[in-house]
Amino acid sequence: MQLLNHDLAHEYPQLVGKIRSLKLSSVRFQHLFEAYDEVNHAVTQLEQDGGAISDVAMEDLKKKRLKIKDDIYQMLIAP
Repeated sequence: MQLLNHDLAHEYPQLVGKIRSLKLSSVRFQHLFEAYDEVNHAVTQLEQDGGAISDVAMEDLKKKRLKIKDDIYQMLIAP
């Protein structure tokens, strides 16, 4: 089964320049980016390895990833 790539460059290819810029200029964005990367990596590893995790715990991780992604997107579209 092929898994989707959820890194931010694949999620928002049209905003890669702004992602790079905010990573350099915004501490809040840096923290969100790192948190997203960490949770995304955990989800990806669990999906690939079939790790021992309950469906509820996996859904909680995915919801956390989505919340962080939403926060990042709001910063990306801000003027």
